[in-house]
Amino acid sequence: MTFKSFNPPQRILMGPGPSDVSARVLSALARPTIGHLDPLFINMMDEVKTLLQYAFQTKNEFTIALSAPGSAGMEACFVNLVEAGDKVIVCRNGVFGERMIENVTRIGAEAIVVDSPWGRAVEIDKVAAALNDNPDAKFLAFVHAETSTGAVSDAQALCKLAQEHECLTIVDAVTSLGGIELKVDEWGIDAIYSGTQKCMSCVPGISPISFSPKAVEVVQNRKTKIQSWFLDQTLVMGYWSGKGKRSYHHTAPVNSLYALHEALIMLHDEGLENSWARHREQHEVLAKGLKELGIEFIVPEDERLPQLNAIYIPDGADDAKVRNYLLEHYNLEIGAGLGAFAGKAWRIGLMGHGAKSENVALCLSALKDALNQ
Repeated sequence: MTFKSFNPPQRILMGPGPSDVSARVLSALARPTIGHLDPLFINMMDEVKTLLQYAFQTKNEFTIALSAPGSAGMEACFVNLVEAGDKVIVCRNGVFGERMIENVTRIGAEAIVVDSPWGRAVEIDKVAAALNDNPDAKFLAFVHAETSTGAVSDAQALCKLAQEHECLTIVDAVTSLGGIELKVDEWGIDAIYSGTQKCMSCVPGISPISFSPKAVEVVQNRKTKIQSWFLDQTLVMGYWSGKGKRSYHHTAPVNSLYALHEALIMLHDEGLENSWARHREQHEVLAKGLKELGIEFIVPEDERLPQLNAIYIPDGADDAKVRNYLLEHYNLEIGAGLGAFAGKAWRIGLMGHGAKSENVALCLSALKDALNQ
């Protein structure tokens, strides 16, 4: 058998992630690899921390880039904070709320599930009732931007509720970071995780996370040992903290962190509010075009994510055939529905570098062509 180098085509990624990565970020990947304890690399890590604090809008000292994808960021938050027997209120309005429940139950903690309809924001009144009914709950966990449905929840209101009941919050910001308003300190978020492959427009495989001083105190004063060695943040803290010498924990993905550093510089140069506005503007153009094609959104307008557009598949259209047609004829990827929306919905991503006029125009014309076929 003969093997050849893999040379992928130039796709236009407008699915739920990964998103398009700019040539500037891709070029950062190709820079010379140096040691993960090299003083120059450590200096760059410090800049990554500072840039992530800007992206999250936080002064949390423990703000790092975990050497693993967003799903590991989720698990890191749960296994470090939650212990067996703890009571955690978990909001479920899509696939990723379900994954939070999985994390809680595998730890041996009790999940109090607050269900809201798929395609809708988390219902604040139901969460308030759950907090009133469970005064011994220690945590409130929810997804800020539910990637499976395209719905955004009111993180600020949910955090305020948690604070009133002396609960710490664990927040999934995988799809929201960089794409919509997110203010960790102002809203009082205690533990938050994201991914680099969405609105950061970086390569997949890294998870930005941030713990508040209260969350760090909980981690440092646990009664039981953290069940994951690799995700034990008391060990990782020594690698991402301190001046000069750092303790060895694992070999960091050096080149991927170059790429994240570059992507974060681009976000900083654009400005967070400008990035949020760009995602909103491109969404509005897409929404207008979809309406002209007779395609309906799943999520009500005031609960809709600009960067993840979940739409009903029109009557008579074949889900897989349309998506394959877009891929084969336009090198354009859109996403299929997940869970309850499998076979019923498409998910169109407008994330990071991919949230631009030419992508929206291509997507609309390509969809029109595919549906006419």
